[in-house]
Amino acid sequence: MRARALEVGSSSQWAESLALRPFGKGIKMESADQSNVSVEVQTLRTWIGECKPGRMVFFGGAGVSTESGIPDFRSPDGLYAQKYGDVPPEEMISRTFFDRNPQMFYEFYFDRMIARDALPNRAHRKLAELEAQGTLSAVVTQNIDGLHQLAGSKTVWELHGSVLRNYCMGCGAAYDLDAITELHEQASDGVPRCPKCGQIVKPDVVLYEEGLDSHVLEESIKAIRRADLLVIAGTSLAVYPAAGLIDYFQGDHVAIVNLAPTPRDRFANLCVAGKVGEVFDF
Repeated sequence: MRARALEVGSSSQWAESLALRPFGKGIKMESADQSNVSVEVQTLRTWIGECKPGRMVFFGGAGVSTESGIPDFRSPDGLYAQKYGDVPPEEMISRTFFDRNPQMFYEFYFDRMIARDALPNRAHRKLAELEAQGTLSAVVTQNIDGLHQLAGSKTVWELHGSVLRNYCMGCGAAYDLDAITELHEQASDGVPRCPKCGQIVKPDVVLYEEGLDSHVLEESIKAIRRADLLVIAGTSLAVYPAAGLIDYFQGDHVAIVNLAPTPRDRFANLCVAGKVGEVFDF
């Protein structure tokens, strides 16, 4: 079982403690609108091309995987906008709800949060290529789908864990996705239990009210601190403490790629309004 630190929560308390301080050292540029987005995309691609070896870091969220058919959380068509009984989806993925009602949690989890057929898209593949070329040093992701690794990325720090890893809450035995799915399907109540000790098998994903893995957190901060170029993409920057990690950046350029504005746009050097896969299709 992994060590945990820094509890996952809303943005307000963390943002107040940081006072939304600026990050990066570059020259401020205006946010793009749809009429000149190609200019902004070209600027970002130029920065990537000119970046020193190993000095680019990518910080991504759910919007990176939407083009793979995995819904995000906060858009009008996202997970939180969907109806699932009388309980809001955001409540269902909390530790309190997991402990109180594991049967309903797993019903929701396997129905809405597992995307077995999803494949890496253009963004995943380009990032793996940039890492292989030596430009990109790390991917820091809030996603739990494992698509970065499937695309070939090697250094991926998964802030919120992965659906591909699961562990027994009693004896700590590890189970892959196929194994926990089989246990779920075999259980009369749908709750996967360890054949060795009978305790619940939990996905290695960070639920609301749980803390981030301390090692992943430390390595993510190190990578961001060392970067000259930080590309933030496909995230509303609303989930803390993950979103607060970008404040450790001390480099030259911060670029934000997202369909909707974020609370941190005014502190970025470049904002691109667009789909992540299209921006990284080069």
